[in-house]
Amino acid sequence: MQKLDQVTGKAMGFDIPDPSKIPRLQDSVSAAEWQARLELAATYRLVALYGWTDLVFTHISLRLPDEDGHERFLINPYGVMFDEMTASSLVKIDLDGNIKSDTPYFINPAGFTVHSAVHSAREDAGCVIHVHTPYGIAVSVQKEGLRRYTQFSMQVYDDLAYHDYEGIALDLDERERLVADLGSKSLLILRNHGTLTVGPNCAISFLRMYLLENACKTQILAQAAGGAEHLHEETEDMGHRVGEQAQGAFTPGIGDNLVWPGLLRKLSRQNPGYDY
Repeated sequence: MQKLDQVTGKAMGFDIPDPSKIPRLQDSVSAAEWQARLELAATYRLVALYGWTDLVFTHISLRLPDEDGHERFLINPYGVMFDEMTASSLVKIDLDGNIKSDTPYFINPAGFTVHSAVHSAREDAGCVIHVHTPYGIAVSVQKEGLRRYTQFSMQVYDDLAYHDYEGIALDLDERERLVADLGSKSLLILRNHGTLTVGPNCAISFLRMYLLENACKTQILAQAAGGAEHLHEETEDMGHRVGEQAQGAFTPGIGDNLVWPGLLRKLSRQNPGYDY
């Protein structure tokens, strides 16, 4: 087992194996853990497929079933590109930053800071997706944040919170403030930084990020035509109405069955191999 402060220095040696060359773990972990690994590896590759990556510098995590009363979650090995992520390469870690499985990889400490905060505070945070996209960051620097310009934005507007920038997320003290700002919301804009979504599983967290990313993208595109005086923003009442109408898509058993299977089929056609 490795502690967080013991592994970050390994990057100096560039000891980052090709994820397709390491041993396959399917026969070495429980069926539940292997299924979780498949779902998370697929999510990483889907994020790459949709163009939301920032090389190796963002994170997606998934809570694992409790083992002996201890919470653990999976996160990406630092240095592995999202489009090459595999089920076997994902790193199992606990909420104290201890790597809980044999692995040739290490993790990004900023990923530990952000994701451990959300997982430890929210029982419903099965999957946490954090990305740095140009459109998401462009909206994050706007004083008024996301506006009710589109159906994309109104589907998530009432479930969106904001967290002020505190530098690269290496300070564990930031976790308390991040969690307080997120509150009970499922989406978060990190000012001057990026976006984050929470869901009970990968499917719903991914759907929320899809809507948030498209809300940010369409806002920037609309603003390119001119200032706010040229744009029509819907009322708060309409925003509430659309938000309520959209809630069914985020319900387990509905949103994950409606969208996720098709996404996996698309991924298998365009970038197979996540299930190694």
